[in-house]
Amino acid sequence: MRTIFGYALAALGLMLPAAAAATDWQPSEEVKAYAITGRTGMELYRSIGEHGPQAGSGRVIAHTTFKLTWTRKYEQQGSACTLTYAKPKLTIIYTLPKAPNDLPAATKASWDSFMAGVRIHERWHGETIIEMVKEIETLSNGFSVPDDPGCKKIRPELTVRLGELSNKQRQRGRDFDRVEMSEGGNIQQLILKLVNGP
Repeated sequence: MRTIFGYALAALGLMLPAAAAATDWQPSEEVKAYAITGRTGMELYRSIGEHGPQAGSGRVIAHTTFKLTWTRKYEQQGSACTLTYAKPKLTIIYTLPKAPNDLPAATKASWDSFMAGVRIHERWHGETIIEMVKEIETLSNGFSVPDDPGCKKIRPELTVRLGELSNKQRQRGRDFDRVEMSEGGNIQQLILKLVNGP
């Protein structure tokens, strides 16, 4: 969803043993707020359009991205090189609008409902990022390339495989956004309820 919400991926690579389980780490979360102004739902939405995070060619209501680094260990096993340890450090970053604290009661009720829907939407993106990282971890641990003295072939080979997982996850996000942003979709309904008031 490039016009209203945003979704971006930013992955950084490092490299663990095949014995490492996909369950011995937990992602962390960071919420960034950007201030908006207004006293009505329409004013708040207009302010989002002026101050929302930049994504693609325009501004969006909310944005989910991540920081990902890896601790990895490559080992020479005969003539093969094997990735024997790969553990991620993942931070999911949500950028969300923050309305004034002193909204009129009716506007606050509309805003709270709107933001509950926005958070659910962005949380879905966050969950797909976690799923992708777990898939990467599963693929990485024990990944081996034959005839690779000095472990020179394994890194580019691994990069290709991980790129495929990343592309699959990005497509899932685009497909989800397309449905959410479609005519009568969930996001459109949230926006209409906000701008039209209680």
